[in-house]
Amino acid sequence: MKIPARLATLSLVFSLAASFTAFGQMSGPMSATSAAQNEKLLSPPAMTSVSLGGTHITIHYGSPAMRGRVIMGGLVPYGQVWRTGANKATSFVTTGDLKIGTLHVPAGSYTLFTLPQAPGTPWQLILSKKTGEWGIPYPSGDDLGRTPMHGAKLPKTQQSLTISFEHTTRHSTELHVRWENTDESVLIEAAK
Repeated sequence: MKIPARLATLSLVFSLAASFTAFGQMSGPMSATSAAQNEKLLSPPAMTSVSLGGTHITIHYGSPAMRGRVIMGGLVPYGQVWRTGANKATSFVTTGDLKIGTLHVPAGSYTLFTLPQAPGTPWQLILSKKTGEWGIPYPSGDDLGRTPMHGAKLPKTQQSLTISFEHTTRHSTELHVRWENTDESVLIEAAK
């Protein structure tokens, strides 16, 4: 009887040792996962939506923060297409046809980009027909089209990127992209 009790005790000790070893081996990847989750929190996912009559528009984007960086003309270079957010590409989905600035947009799913310019030169809003990609690289050649945006300077610095719909009526709204000291907007109208 004493031999089985010793075997049971040894078996328990080896099981515990194996469990602690496995836990120790797992702690490395768990730390990497935690770091990745914290990195994602630096640019948390955000969403904005609006209804224009029977047309619903939804935008999903990552909202990065300044964190002491120069944004416009620095992190976001002038004259280069920008994913207009962080992490995954910014998605733009409409259930009905739209007119965005000068651009006719059929109902469907798109990726939203912008072409930032130095103050005094209009930005371009770009809708790409390619969807589901990471935010970079920009899929040139897949544009639905581009339209000019209207620029304004914010009265105070905005730390995190926001994309919003404002001044909404039954059939129109303004899409605003704001970050640092920049407010870029474009008129969106439901097709009649």
